[in-house]
Amino acid sequence: MTLTPALLYALAGCALFAIGLHALVVQPHLLRKILGLNVSGGGVFLVLVAIAHRGPGAAPDPVPHAMVLTGIVVAVCGTAVALVLAGRVHRATGTMEPGSSPAEAREP
Repeated sequence: MTLTPALLYALAGCALFAIGLHALVVQPHLLRKILGLNVSGGGVFLVLVAIAHRGPGAAPDPVPHAMVLTGIVVAVCGTAVALVLAGRVHRATGTMEPGSSPAEAREP
């Protein structure tokens, strides 16, 4: 089995998705969860780019590329909404970690 660029992109995308999903599930801090969501989204985009590869010398499939471009726009908008909501949670509770008191969040 040879490591083609498309396979390398797909493996890197799967690794990024797993890392982002881990951060989304494990990290209690809202900003880290938002970053984890963006990293996992980047992994999905990388897998879509790998799927678009048709072989050496052939033009890539344009549909996955269009999906990636649309996904980037949606991800930016989703991140903006998530950051606004995280800011409101911080203003309302005094912490960026839901379920903890502000005094617990200040302790290192």
